[in-house]
Amino acid sequence: MSNSLPETTPPPLPWMKWAVGDRVVVRYREPDGVHDALGTLLEREPGYVVIEARRGKVRVEANTMITGRRVS
Repeated sequence: MSNSLPETTPPPLPWMKWAVGDRVVVRYREPDGVHDALGTLLEREPGYVVIEARRGKVRVEANTMITGRRVS
């Protein structure tokens, strides 16, 4: 019997497959409700993305993301 913790794989970060310049949509949760950011991906990091949306630059933290995808 081993006392070691089971090996786990971190959850996938789908936005890390997106390229800067891709058109994307991300749904995310804020204290006042759920929001969508639709626009051009400016930055992507494991902890956040930055999207140039109609309302300006939107930084979405990974821990608030509900879903997201590339759009055409």
